[in-house]
Amino acid sequence: MKEKGILIRADYGHIALHLREIMEERDITRNQLAKRIDARFEVVNKWYQGELEKMDLDILARICYALDCTTEDLLEYIPAKPC
Repeated sequence: MKEKGILIRADYGHIALHLREIMEERDITRNQLAKRIDARFEVVNKWYQGELEKMDLDILARICYALDCTTEDLLEYIPAKPC
């Protein structure tokens, strides 16, 4: 018989999204960006709020193109704090 177990998650850090800061620097609204990348407002809003569960690389490419930025400008890996 297979044992039941609890999934233990390690603290491996997280990815920070900087779309909000870039948009504010360039004075671009979520509606404007949604139109520029041909996406729904809700999609842009999830990126803007940093509430992504999964990343769509096509949307990432469109955002980079529309805002003339790189993935490094938008995404930052924040390592876990040592115990």
